[in-house]
Amino acid sequence: MDFRYIGKSGLRVSSICMGTMTFGSSASKQEAFKILDKAYENGINFYDTAEIYPVPPKKSYEGTTELIVGEWLKTKPRDSIILATKVSGAASGWFVPPTRHGLTAIDSFHIKRAVEGSLKRLDTDYIDLYQMHWPDTIVPIEESLKAFDSLVKEGKVRYIGSSNDTAYGLTKANETSKNKNLTRFESIQNNFSLLNPRFLDELSTVCKNESISLLPYSPIGGGVLSGKYNNAFYPDDARFSAYMKHENPRVQAQATRFVNDKTIAATTKYIELAKEYGISPVTLAVAYSKHFDFVASTIIGARTSAQLDESLKAFKFNINDELFLKIEAIQKEILYPMG
Repeated sequence: MDFRYIGKSGLRVSSICMGTMTFGSSASKQEAFKILDKAYENGINFYDTAEIYPVPPKKSYEGTTELIVGEWLKTKPRDSIILATKVSGAASGWFVPPTRHGLTAIDSFHIKRAVEGSLKRLDTDYIDLYQMHWPDTIVPIEESLKAFDSLVKEGKVRYIGSSNDTAYGLTKANETSKNKNLTRFESIQNNFSLLNPRFLDELSTVCKNESISLLPYSPIGGGVLSGKYNNAFYPDDARFSAYMKHENPRVQAQATRFVNDKTIAATTKYIELAKEYGISPVTLAVAYSKHFDFVASTIIGARTSAQLDESLKAFKFNINDELFLKIEAIQKEILYPMG
């Protein structure tokens, strides 16, 4: 089993993390338990959730995923699990979080309210990694970090992280932590995959130079890299099929952001490349995501326990130099309209 440390923290995590954002919507509690048990049995010790999950969020869903994870957590020794969750930021761009009636912010009040709610739902007295779900462009980062720092000093949180952040935002937070002697972000959780390699720009430079770890999400492009959208008809039970029918046009836009002519064309090439190496495109995608030295753990997701199989094979498959060059050739050939 491959274990890595997150940033400069004492969190030693499996190179694959089990994500949970489907739990309580497209994955029932019963199926979620099967997914979590299978992940645990295969050596995954790192589990990521959020107060806003499942996604896409609804007021009626609020906190459901954390309740499921908390119930499952009681079936395992707590110290054998590295548990991560998140406080909802302001509007993410494609939806307004329904949490706390849509008035969320990364300020002292909301951070304290959020962590107390998460601790209660997860039925635990501490969170290993507490993350800012989206940057707050209004509240000064110093106020946010002071609130996070107090949680660490109280013992409710061990370490903190950011997500969906920019190179500027991560650097600003890191320098503020240094200058004000506050707990720093040890990780950043951003979208990163074969279809969206943009993290390889300045963000990866910040991570490598400052020893901050990336926790990539959507390593298979929200399911696109499985090839299921390459058929004449999209499967009815697929995430982006549902997004395309959603009442919110911003949610619909998320689907076309991931499923479009260029991503489908690239996926076709990745499927052919995976066949050449005797693996599935899912295994290739997860292996690519965990290939980089600034990545601590790649977050996978599933609606069923069977969907884990190809992702778990990435534990034993490594991207060699020859394969990496072939991947880079595909990336240079096709311009990805991802953000």
